[in-house]
Amino acid sequence: MLVPRIVTLLVAALAANAAPASESASSADSQITLDTELTLGVKQTPNIENDTAVDANQVAKGYDLVNVSSTARGLTGILKLKEATNLYGYDFDYLNLSVSYQSDERLNVHIEPVDLTDVYVLPEDLVPKPSVEGDVNSFDFDNSDLVFQYSAEDFSFEIIRQSTKESLFSTKGNPLVFSNQFIQFNTSLPKDHYITGLGESIHGFRQEPGVVKTLFANDVGDPIDGNIYGVHPFYSDQRYDTKTTHGVYWRTSAPQEVLIEEESLTWRALNGVIDLYFFSGDTPKKVISQYVNEIGLPAFQSYWTFGYHQCRWGYDSVDELQSVIDNFKKFNIPLETIWSDIDYMDSYKDFTNDPHRYPKEDFKKFIESLHENNQHYVPIVDAAIYAPNPNNQTDNDYPPFHDGIDSDVFLKNPDGSLYVGSVWPGYTVFPDFLANDTQDYWQKCFEDWYKDVPFDGIWLDMNEVSSFCVGSCGSGKLEENPVHPPFAVGDVPTKYPEGFEKTNASEYSSVQASISATASSSASSSSASSTSIDSKNTLAPGKGNINYPPYAINHFQGDHDLATHAVSPNATHQDGTLEYDIHNLYGYTQEVATHKVLLEINPNKRPFILSRSTFPGSGKYTTHWGGDNNSQFRDAYFSIPQILSLQMFGIGMIGPDTCGFNGQSSMELCSRWMQLSSFFPFFRNHNVLSANPQEPYVWSSVTDHSKQTINIRYLLLPYFYTNHYDTHTTGTPLMRALSWEFPNDRSLAGADRQFFVGDAILVTPVLTQGADTVKGVFPGAGKDEVYYDWYTYEKQDFEDGKNTTLDAPLGHIPLHIRGGYVIPTQEPGYTTAESRENPWGLIVALGVDKSAQGKLYVDDGESYEIEESLYVNFVAANNTLLSSSFGSYDASQPLANVTILGVDSKPKNVKFDGNSVDFSYENSTLFVTNLEQQTSDGAFAKQWKLTWN
Repeated sequence: MLVPRIVTLLVAALAANAAPASESASSADSQITLDTELTLGVKQTPNIENDTAVDANQVAKGYDLVNVSSTARGLTGILKLKEATNLYGYDFDYLNLSVSYQSDERLNVHIEPVDLTDVYVLPEDLVPKPSVEGDVNSFDFDNSDLVFQYSAEDFSFEIIRQSTKESLFSTKGNPLVFSNQFIQFNTSLPKDHYITGLGESIHGFRQEPGVVKTLFANDVGDPIDGNIYGVHPFYSDQRYDTKTTHGVYWRTSAPQEVLIEEESLTWRALNGVIDLYFFSGDTPKKVISQYVNEIGLPAFQSYWTFGYHQCRWGYDSVDELQSVIDNFKKFNIPLETIWSDIDYMDSYKDFTNDPHRYPKEDFKKFIESLHENNQHYVPIVDAAIYAPNPNNQTDNDYPPFHDGIDSDVFLKNPDGSLYVGSVWPGYTVFPDFLANDTQDYWQKCFEDWYKDVPFDGIWLDMNEVSSFCVGSCGSGKLEENPVHPPFAVGDVPTKYPEGFEKTNASEYSSVQASISATASSSASSSSASSTSIDSKNTLAPGKGNINYPPYAINHFQGDHDLATHAVSPNATHQDGTLEYDIHNLYGYTQEVATHKVLLEINPNKRPFILSRSTFPGSGKYTTHWGGDNNSQFRDAYFSIPQILSLQMFGIGMIGPDTCGFNGQSSMELCSRWMQLSSFFPFFRNHNVLSANPQEPYVWSSVTDHSKQTINIRYLLLPYFYTNHYDTHTTGTPLMRALSWEFPNDRSLAGADRQFFVGDAILVTPVLTQGADTVKGVFPGAGKDEVYYDWYTYEKQDFEDGKNTTLDAPLGHIPLHIRGGYVIPTQEPGYTTAESRENPWGLIVALGVDKSAQGKLYVDDGESYEIEESLYVNFVAANNTLLSSSFGSYDASQPLANVTILGVDSKPKNVKFDGNSVDFSYENSTLFVTNLEQQTSDGAFAKQWKLTWN
């Protein structure tokens, strides 16, 4: 949650006079407000925007490879610097090179200085490292499809795919640059390359030429192309000419920048070592699976997490939460989980409840009533801990701070003093998740709080890690707490939703003129506070210039300073590690700690964590949401490639703030977005303080439209859960790009306005305001594939490679079933618990060859250690559907119906295990019904056979 930078600038000067946002902030006028000067960093000019910056490729001399030795798994050698240039750091004279064939599908190239003094090497016990498979002392190199080749003089290397002889990665012609604060290497790429990955940012799915990706965790509200919350240094390179795909992962926590050009990719980092992993693939889904299996398979989420979630910043009291619950029930909109933003806190302090608006006793009863109705509650926890005013006895009564001081678990300044930043409650400190006693401290905070607030999951926010001021701005100032943020608390959304300017042009013009005048005034008043450009980006020995590295990456903050809206790079961990080295890991370390805590609180229940900042391996512990997006149609679109990218990175469950976080949603936008998000892995509506309400019951039409697709989602819960189980066990994403499902079709390379759920459900949302049609493509249609309309079950007359216009009036989202698959269903209930008790169904969509297959996974939906489960396989061919199951979990609900699509003529009889059963036939669809008596012991208690002739 973030007040956008532009809003900060616009309202900073007015903050002291701002009206209080809620009762807990009622003392805002009497509080000291954080000095705006403290929020401004040293103004930097990113090197990529600086025409006078030296190009390392043109100046650096590179290295020669000497003393090469073969090993059982590859080779080692020494890289000797040819000539020092010391462009953006001091060059290392000697580097160790190690090449390891780790498996038939994975190769590692590792380069690090011979002298590791002052060099940060990412510990394996912090972030797991892919390791050698099989016998470490032997390897059959002929089995590897990846081949390492090198040139010793003017060292370069190349990764060749043995089967196709193509170059997958080549540094030829580009000198290696390796200094204490700047690492650079380049690879050539084929023209018209198709690169995906390198997140997290708001961008189309493909990373096309001209894109610069900055990989530095950043608290900022979803700007297009800017670096945001997570860091994922992994990309997939799909080669259509050879019908292959490979992946590249740089295992580093360093601040990074990646420049993608027409025929090259340049990768830069500000510290660390080169630790590259190449994955052979050779399909997109296989590359993703190979990568995710190494960084950590996604956490298996509880069944209930696939239900519908409702949140907003601005649920001002427990009574208001109850009214939201009541309204959902009144309008019969399924609701699984209610969430709390920082509203519930006492003056925005973690692990507290506002005594007036969220009194503990009433709040606990509210949560218990949710549980009685099989519903759930998830509150937010920010990364910063309030540092109370020592001169105010009431304020100073805050155990999470004092317990942390006693345990010595907070980040420090280089001189050993407490690092004090500023977040929502005022001056704050930050848990150091590398410190020895932080896990015990974190455990106690949650356990004490859980006694009063029996939550079902935890929402981790602001963990990039964010701070509203630059540096330890609160040092020596705790007696001023609570300090108000330097802006009006909460967003200041536009008064009108998207499209208002078309229908109310005069009023819109007046509003825009006012905003422009304010922005101009604010910009002129704040510019004087910045120092001169690049005044501090100088070389320094040892670890270097920590706060102002000589090379300035394109960090998306107004001044580009790494410390703006973040804990400063020189903040120091207990073991001496600088935040500069592991800033990108803060959220990850918090997720690991929180996962352990939740398992201690509820042993053998799957922890549910939603976190904003992520890193390779985060998916093993957490889910993720898309961050502070906007109530605009473009943001609904961008949510698709954002989710696809995070699915690549091993985040099994992700979704956006449906209907948009910042700004004002409209009936049309919210209707379209609610229907779109019904098919995302994670489905939550959330918006900002002071914006108009956007719960689906606010508009009668959105109520109707939301219920339609939520019911479809709940009908498909067994399908979602089964695919999620596959994600957890194999790394294969639940939500899929068309280019993953049809990797040999170049025309799909840029297709990111449609997506598949699993193999079988194709979603074609409307992403344009005012539209009543939408164009979609249907790969393989009329040739190898057949598609059926979800709503009518009718086979569609689509053509492969043709953009087809589909009718999509408001309230209708086109859905199609891909032939060749069997989809398990269960009658939807109001909650996922109710749904699990209802009869099963099957949708059998016959393919071109009149066959289909599918599967179902069932367990109790919540156990961390799964003792009983059920696996069911379905195969349809030759007018026969077979169901075979194995496992001990008792899925006692009967089978109600089987719907078979693509049956060319009406059968004369239909039999279930030899017994005639009820059926009807219409539009090439066979409806087999009333199967409950045939399956009274459970739909899949035994093998059965359905035939139609």
